[in-house]
Amino acid sequence: MKRVRILIADDHEVVRRGLTAQLAHNPAWVVVAEATNGRDAVEQALQVKPDLIVLDLSMPQLNGLSAARRILAADPAARILILTVHESEQLAREVLAAGALGYVLKSDAGRTLIAALEALIDGRPYFTSKVGRMVLEGYLRAPAPEIVTQPVLSARELEVVQLLAEGRSNKDVAKALGISVKTAETHRSNIMRKTGFASLADLVRYAVRNGIIEA
Repeated sequence: MKRVRILIADDHEVVRRGLTAQLAHNPAWVVVAEATNGRDAVEQALQVKPDLIVLDLSMPQLNGLSAARRILAADPAARILILTVHESEQLAREVLAAGALGYVLKSDAGRTLIAALEALIDGRPYFTSKVGRMVLEGYLRAPAPEIVTQPVLSARELEVVQLLAEGRSNKDVAKALGISVKTAETHRSNIMRKTGFASLADLVRYAVRNGIIEA
C-alpha cells in the first residue's frame, strides 16, 4: 500500500485535529506536517514536499489562495485542495486559475474530504457539488460583455491587502514581505488607487467580502 504524505494548513487547531482524525481511517495516509498560517504552509510545503496539501482559504499572514500560488510557482506538480467556508463561483474560478485541483466547503468536508483527496491522488479535480454547479452554470451562460466587478490586483498587492486588513502597519508589511517601507507605502497607494477606496475600513471590508481574511 503506497504511503500518502499530507500537509494540513489551518489556523484553527480544532479543524486540524478533525481533519487528521478523518485521514486516520486510511492507514496509508499520514499527516507529515501542519501549518497555522499561509507563510508557514508555503515553507512546509517546499521543505517537506508532501503528496497532498490541504489549505484553509482564510489564514493569517498569507491566505490559502496566495499560498497555493506560491507553492505551485515553485512546484507546479503540487496537488492542492482549498478548504473554505466561502461558497463562491468567483473564488472557485480563482482556485482553478491558480492551479489548485480542489475546492471543498468546510461544511461538506465531513462527507467529501476523503473523496476529494482520492481524486487529487489520481490527478483529478474535485469541487464541492454546490460550487461545482455554480462554476459549470457560469461557463454555460451565454457570453456577455465583460464587466469589471472588482479591481485587478497583483499577487503581491493581494498579500499587502491581507496584511493591512489584519491591522499591520506599513513597517510591519515591509518586514513581513522583505521589502522597504517605501515600497510597502507604494503598494498601499497603488491598491487604494486601483480600488478607489478612501479608507482602511473600506479595504478591510473588501478583504472580508473576497475571502482574503475572515470576518
